[in-house]
Amino acid sequence: MSEIIEAPVLQNPFQDHPYSKKRVRLAVSLFYFGQGIVFASWASRIPDLKASMQLSDAALGSILLALPVGQLLTMPISGRLTTIFGSRRMLTIATPLYALALTFIGLATAGWQLALCLFLFGVSGNLCNIALNTQGVSGEKYYGKPIMTSFHGAWSVGGFSGALIGLLMINLELSPYIHFCIIALLAWMHIAINYRYLLGGQKPTSTEKSKLFTKPQGVLVQLGIIGFCSMATEGAMFDWSGVYFKDIVKAPQALVILGYTSFMIMMATGRFLGDKVIARYGRKRLLQVSGVIISIGMFTSVIFPFLIPSVIGFMLVGIGVSGIVPMVYSIAGTNTKVSPGIAIAMVSGVSYFGFLMGPPLIGYISALSSLRYSYAVIGCFGLLITAIVAKISAIK
Repeated sequence: MSEIIEAPVLQNPFQDHPYSKKRVRLAVSLFYFGQGIVFASWASRIPDLKASMQLSDAALGSILLALPVGQLLTMPISGRLTTIFGSRRMLTIATPLYALALTFIGLATAGWQLALCLFLFGVSGNLCNIALNTQGVSGEKYYGKPIMTSFHGAWSVGGFSGALIGLLMINLELSPYIHFCIIALLAWMHIAINYRYLLGGQKPTSTEKSKLFTKPQGVLVQLGIIGFCSMATEGAMFDWSGVYFKDIVKAPQALVILGYTSFMIMMATGRFLGDKVIARYGRKRLLQVSGVIISIGMFTSVIFPFLIPSVIGFMLVGIGVSGIVPMVYSIAGTNTKVSPGIAIAMVSGVSYFGFLMGPPLIGYISALSSLRYSYAVIGCFGLLITAIVAKISAIK
């Protein structure tokens, strides 16, 4: 039987919303952009905070776990809160708190204080993440065609911008606290301007209000596993690409960052181009092709561990992962048996374990064999994505 490859036309449940589609899309994109800047601002000052508190590598590694712990512990309730109060209201509450938590990090003077602040940063960040992706699904429905990957592209641009602002603040010799306060003020100004353009959600049913935990559906678990494989690959790129280029590729010191940079640029580019590809070929085909591209990219850098082939391989990996998580969230958000907030929280919870487990898995395999073998294992995740997608009939 021939497969229908066109992306389905999205029904618009927000016909009475007073603002134009373009203004709504801009507002949602700016919330993604702002969240990217806030997170990157924290990441850009990690070396300064480590030095000011005289933390060892081991101590810093332990403290950094507080952030994902806060995110994971909030997963079970963030979807329900978004369902009860709506993504618009949750964003107007959680996003200012996320920026405020960033400023608290700048006040930390001891390791335990930094850990506590990172925990709060993780909690507020997860509330933002679930509400924002639920709002993204609503924005996609309102727009009437796939635009979810461009929202995540805005997050990537925000991440780039936050890193550049961080570099500027460091060169100006401003303290992390002053830096973070400036970012928070900008974030609050943006929220005050753009929150009114966000879409209100549908009212939850009495059944949805009464349930704190919902039994995961098989298709949501499968989507979560796809997200797990993609985010494990992203984690491997974020944390180990520099080491791979230094130890395996033997790149000159000035070019060690080339692998990470090429990956990030292509991931951001793929997210801005992904919506048009989805509209033409459908999510199922694009997910399958993305998995294959990830594997080709990884195996290229493993089989040919030289500068140019590895750069090309990392670029392919960036393209491959660029649209997977946005598509998975978009598909989960259209589930008819579970509210969008809860469905996205379920998928996000499984997916995020990949981001946490990917980098340690690389380290363990590398210790037993070689970093090249570690990347080969991650390359198999792409093939696993393709195989799982082929079995999910709900994806069009």
